[in-house]
Amino acid sequence: MKVLVFALTVALAAGYQVNFVPELAKGKTYVFKYEALVMGGLPEEGLARAGVKVLSKVMISALSDGNFILKLEDPELFEYSGIWPKDSFTPATKLTSALAAQLLTPIKFEYANGVVGKVFAPAGISTTVLNIHRGILNIFQLNIKKTQNVYELQELGVQGVCKTNYIISENTKTERILLTKTKDLNNCQERIIKDIGLTYTERCPECEARARSLKGTAAFNYILKPAATGAHILEATVTEIIQYSPINILNGAAQMESKLKLTFLEAVKTPVEAIRAEYLHRGSLQYEFGSELFQIPIQLLRISNVEAQIVEVLHHLVTFNVAKVHEDAPLKFIELIQLLRVARDESIEVLWTQYKNRADYRHWILNAVPAIGTHVALKFIKEKFLAGELTFAEVSCGLLVSVHKVTANLESIKLAEGLAMNAKIKENPILREIAMLGYGTLVAKYCAENPSCSAELVMPIHKLNIQAVAKGEIEEIIMTLKVLGNAGHPGSLKTIMKLLPGFGNATASLPLRVHIDAVLALRNIAKREPKMVQEMAVQLFMDKALYPELRMVTAIVLFESKLPMGLVTALADAIRKEENLQIASFVYSYMKSMTKSTAPDLASVAAACNVAVRILSPKFERLSYCYSKALYADTYQSPWMIGAAASAFYVNDAATLLPRAIVAKARTYFAGAYADVLEVGVRTEGVQEAFLKIKDVPANADRMTKMKRVMKALSDWRAQPSSQPLASIYVKFFGQEMAFVNLNKAIVDQVIELANGPAIKAAGRKALDVLLGGFALHYAKPMLVAEVRRIIPTAVGLPMELAFYTAAVAAASVEFQVTVSPPLPANFHASQLLNSDINITATSTSSVSMHTYAVMGVNTAFIQAFMLLRARVHTIVPAKVSLRIDTTKGYLKLELLPVQGMDKIVLGKFDTFAVTRNVEDLSAANMLPIIPDKLDQESSETFSSKISKMASSLVYSTAFEKKVCAEMKTFGIKACTEIESRNAAFIRNCPLYAMIGKHAVTVEVAPAEGPVIEKIEIEIQVGEKAAEKIIKVINMSKEEEVIDDKNVLMKLRNILVPDLNNRSSSSSSSSSSHSSHSTSSSSMSSSESSSNSSSKRNSQSSFSSQQQLNEMKFIKDHVHQHALSTARASSTSSAYSFEYIYNKDKYLANCVKPALTIIIRVVRADKKVQGYQIAAYFDRATARVQLIFAYLAEEDHYRICADGVMLSKHKLKAKVAWGNECKEYGAEITAETGVISQNPAAIVKVTWEKLPKSFMCYTMKIFKCISRIAKEYGINLDNTKHITKQFKLSVAVASEKSLNIVMKTPKMTLYKRDVILPIFLPIGNTAAELELYQDNLPEQISYIFAKANAAECTLVKDTLITFNNKTSNIEMPLSCNQVLAQDCTSELKFIVLLKRDQAQQNLINVKIADLDVYLYLKDNVTMVKVNGVEIPNSNLSYNSTGKIQIIRREHGITFHAPCYGLQEVSLDKKELKVKVVDWMKGQTCGLCGKADGEDRQEFRTPNTRVTKDAVSYAHSWMVAGKSCLDESGCYIKLESVKLEKQVMLFGQESKCYSVEPVLRCLTGCMPVRTTPVTVGYHCLPVDSNLNVSESLSSISEKSIDLRETAVAHLACRCTPQCA
Repeated sequence: MKVLVFALTVALAAGYQVNFVPELAKGKTYVFKYEALVMGGLPEEGLARAGVKVLSKVMISALSDGNFILKLEDPELFEYSGIWPKDSFTPATKLTSALAAQLLTPIKFEYANGVVGKVFAPAGISTTVLNIHRGILNIFQLNIKKTQNVYELQELGVQGVCKTNYIISENTKTERILLTKTKDLNNCQERIIKDIGLTYTERCPECEARARSLKGTAAFNYILKPAATGAHILEATVTEIIQYSPINILNGAAQMESKLKLTFLEAVKTPVEAIRAEYLHRGSLQYEFGSELFQIPIQLLRISNVEAQIVEVLHHLVTFNVAKVHEDAPLKFIELIQLLRVARDESIEVLWTQYKNRADYRHWILNAVPAIGTHVALKFIKEKFLAGELTFAEVSCGLLVSVHKVTANLESIKLAEGLAMNAKIKENPILREIAMLGYGTLVAKYCAENPSCSAELVMPIHKLNIQAVAKGEIEEIIMTLKVLGNAGHPGSLKTIMKLLPGFGNATASLPLRVHIDAVLALRNIAKREPKMVQEMAVQLFMDKALYPELRMVTAIVLFESKLPMGLVTALADAIRKEENLQIASFVYSYMKSMTKSTAPDLASVAAACNVAVRILSPKFERLSYCYSKALYADTYQSPWMIGAAASAFYVNDAATLLPRAIVAKARTYFAGAYADVLEVGVRTEGVQEAFLKIKDVPANADRMTKMKRVMKALSDWRAQPSSQPLASIYVKFFGQEMAFVNLNKAIVDQVIELANGPAIKAAGRKALDVLLGGFALHYAKPMLVAEVRRIIPTAVGLPMELAFYTAAVAAASVEFQVTVSPPLPANFHASQLLNSDINITATSTSSVSMHTYAVMGVNTAFIQAFMLLRARVHTIVPAKVSLRIDTTKGYLKLELLPVQGMDKIVLGKFDTFAVTRNVEDLSAANMLPIIPDKLDQESSETFSSKISKMASSLVYSTAFEKKVCAEMKTFGIKACTEIESRNAAFIRNCPLYAMIGKHAVTVEVAPAEGPVIEKIEIEIQVGEKAAEKIIKVINMSKEEEVIDDKNVLMKLRNILVPDLNNRSSSSSSSSSSHSSHSTSSSSMSSSESSSNSSSKRNSQSSFSSQQQLNEMKFIKDHVHQHALSTARASSTSSAYSFEYIYNKDKYLANCVKPALTIIIRVVRADKKVQGYQIAAYFDRATARVQLIFAYLAEEDHYRICADGVMLSKHKLKAKVAWGNECKEYGAEITAETGVISQNPAAIVKVTWEKLPKSFMCYTMKIFKCISRIAKEYGINLDNTKHITKQFKLSVAVASEKSLNIVMKTPKMTLYKRDVILPIFLPIGNTAAELELYQDNLPEQISYIFAKANAAECTLVKDTLITFNNKTSNIEMPLSCNQVLAQDCTSELKFIVLLKRDQAQQNLINVKIADLDVYLYLKDNVTMVKVNGVEIPNSNLSYNSTGKIQIIRREHGITFHAPCYGLQEVSLDKKELKVKVVDWMKGQTCGLCGKADGEDRQEFRTPNTRVTKDAVSYAHSWMVAGKSCLDESGCYIKLESVKLEKQVMLFGQESKCYSVEPVLRCLTGCMPVRTTPVTVGYHCLPVDSNLNVSESLSSISEKSIDLRETAVAHLACRCTPQCA
């Protein structure tokens, strides 16, 4: 009973609740006053704004239940472009009249329970006008709940479905209901927004967590009057604010403010009548995009005759951009694009037909069509190409631009597919590549805007891929993979997986590069489906049987997919156990660099990597750069929402000098989004080998037979795949692959053949004829560089647009004329030009005009009102030159002639405006600067009240102006840079306000004050006639003679009074050191050693190395010429010294003619000589070179004098002086060679008397910087002071690959011992080896680099040090060959065999090319046999035509064959050494290993199994004997042995057989020497039927269950009956 009473009570209360839903009753017409405006600008008053206003009456009548009709009465449109709020709106009378028919046409809509449904309107109402009606209807959208007064929901509106909060209150006194509704426009389930040109960017939600660049909100306030059946809207006001700033709205933002007000006037009984027209369903309340999508915001065109207007613009562009670019050319080019977008296909076809044969017009059309941005561009290019009306270059450029400019839709994708599959396109590989990659790009762009796009879009590529796999067409497979990678559709995942190892059946036959491209194709898919890609990629990475390079590329994909913490930890754990150091180094370096990331989107990955690196050992960080590395660095400024990132991947699979692949990528962050701007990848697999190895290995059948016989004797030997010469490069822009090139030997051969063919020669001759005949070239290149737009609706129903445009036009005009004397015959040879007098005259003008526009505001096809930021740059650089060349006379003359119009070479302007204009009255368009030229008193007071006193003073301050000029009086040129700036930073100090205003930069070049400069001449004369060109003769003056006499007296005084040496200048001490060359001065630094000996730091260990270097005696190679004769010895001690030679003839002009004269002369109108003169003299008698630089002006005595004398082939000395008559500053430089401890050495010493203060200041700063970083690089530093005004560098050879270096300055000493060089110095053994290449410098350089990077393996007794520097002790079988090192590819370029005889001596057998070489010891002397013939040591000098060399060393013999991959094989009494060249690393096998840097996988047997025991590993490379009667004396074989004991394994008795073979004597032989060896065993149940005889072949591939010791036979003795 209680329940029934409660239910009745609730029902009664509900029946009395007031219904707040707006009521529009039948039989009434509700009349409202409607006022709406949208205004854009900065929020502060007193600045200019732009806006639009709508005034009208709104009449609404009910047609039936739920159906209503709305009509505007007396609509008016207003424009605003003025100072807010002082100025008023201006009526747009003409526009109102033009749109009156549409505005006055009633529309119909559905309305029930406060929710607006479908909207109906005649076809004659444009979408823009209908959106204005939607703005009115949006006010009536009220989702009122009867039981709640405060609630939130996602509500449909003009802007989309957005989060809306309701607050309802009731005023009982006034009987009014107050309702407030607010919308968060950044929190929408379905936001109405249109982005153009942003397809390649990725949203960064993490970047917007703390800051936003775009934020909007709207507030609706209603006053309702309750009624019996609903509520009446008495008044409704709407305020909407949208703020935007590219660098975070918190740091200042521009805003769009919309205000709407709807006021109830009356209710009349006259119904609103619909017009007689069909009312079509035109959508819902949501905004719909219309003609604004095709309207470029920076211009508003009234298009009456589009064809005529296109022709007019074309004519303007062609006419005014010939010699130089017109300043407004970019804007005109944008206008042409706008007209082409409006034009019909037929109009474009007519235009093409009219102008296709006129090159100047044709060029502009072909540059504008791709920028149309619709399928029309693709259609045009396709049709014209198939019709044969476009050249290859025009199609390539047009297609490439069109694909990336066009809006992706099904129609454009269909056109791109047709292009890619077209037979004519397929005939040209480059065009097909562009078309195919473009098809993938269009699919990616379409799916970016339509995430649920169908997989049918990529089905054509899937079919091509399947066909290519079936036919084995590798290049086609790679092409399809790159297309699928561009498309990035998840539907391609299965197709790609089939090409990956472990997922597909056909992968075994595919090369590695296919697998790598398949993995890289997953990168764009991972952006959409990261988890799917991560699951597959982790499986690939964990498969240790795969190629290391493939696993490293998989790691790149994994990290780019933003791995979660769990997977990062799993990778770290895998790396901790990883045996391949290349992979371990790569992943560790990637994780390590990611820990420093500051990018918001990678914050979780950075945190995970920070934990992961703590799991890993820091020893990975110590791996050298021969191992693969991943480097990542970024910077992100959160307050400004700006950042940049760069990553580089260095991928290698062996520790070679040249990596397998290098990938570099750059990313930018801006305004809450990021984009991978550029990526370049290069693969160099096989390139190093192709260049350095011998091109044609001799096909010697006997050698190959012997080597294959050895390989067959090895236990289950497997060849490695040979590296095919291949290089490839790809380029990506914004994550899309634009182009790629794969180079192999066939392509390279084709290019070489083409380069040497008659076609290239004919083309070269044709180009030469064109040059000699003269030509005039005018070229202009227009480009729409950027078009980025974002359109969002406002509450008024008008669209707000954010746009960024950049357009540029570059032009070059060249006129070229050539005159040859004497005239050339008709069929002349190019070499005849060398004997001719050639005169060339060239005139050129290069100019560029670039416009950049940024827009925020209303943009429709009828009216525009927005803020405009406009930047314009115009540059022009004219030049006119005349060149004369006469090679027979050694004469060259270049004249720089004056040009007209060379005033302003750079003009940059940046302005901001408030712009309003309507299409019906373009002449009344208004562009008002946002910051007025003069602020009125009221505005100034407003600003002053809001900002500090210091800032307010800036309101009245003048604009910033600065002019800087530099004048070159010699050439009569004056350059000035003028900067003007006036911005809004006085209001708010932030970057956005600093941009708002007016800025200008001008760079002007003009003639300097003074006489007119007619031209500038540069003359160069070489040879005997050089003296004729001398203008200013430099001779020794009497004053110089007096000074010289004084110097002689000073020298005599120094000799007579030796104590003065300590107080003399550095120059006199230097002179004295040259005059005496006794042993007391032959130390590395005699004068410095005294100061060092007095130092108190000798006891320190850090100083011991430096002291040891100082104590090493430097013995000079140079001997003064006067010492060769006793007669000369009795003369002055300075005879033939530098001082004697220099003082004898201070200026060589007195006794020697100049060898070279260079005159740089300015020809003035007053004929006064002005310019520079450079004269070079050479005196053969004294081996002296002198260079004199002087000013041509008579009154100017500034000179630069440089003298150099080659005193001997071991000593050079130079003196440089400059200043007035070369007397102000000077320095002496001495370079000398010698020996230190019998090792070559050299010293370079610089002494000076006086240097410019600025030079000394910078020098001190440099040395301070060096001292700071010295310790970081292991350089020893000592602060002991030395001789002032002297710098000394000593370099001594420590070995063929290292140096000892000491550098002494007046205040410090820097020294380092054993500095490793990247090359071998051409001394000692290397010098002897280089004799084979004595006539080829490039090969010599290549050799010393190759030797320095070779991998080395040594064997001393039983101690083996492998190529990977792993040391182990092995016991070798006697009398049997073992593979020491060999080429393990199928090419078998060489093999090195090692045999140890019964006397424990080593014998080396090298099989290479057509040679069979033996190195062995005979009577403790190393001997050599070549093809069975012993070469006596007395005449050992073997050089083969195949770059093979045999050289006797001090203790043994060395064999060299670097072109075959074998750098060196040497044998002496103590050790055996093998070196392989850098490009063979990773391709060798044998006892010395693989030379791949992987010491964790060092003990690899012939069947590629990695064993744990060094002795077992060494035995596996033995060449087994065949029978006990073998003449080689090898009676040992490899076999699997049975474990002598039974074991319990997995709960059952088992018998075990060795998986790794063991050395055993042949049948009939018995061991005389054995050794224990630990091998792996595989166990079988006791009752299995495995025979021992067949165990090796059947069990060698089995897993290892346990490891036990077995006995290996090292030497055997056979009985006579063994056979």
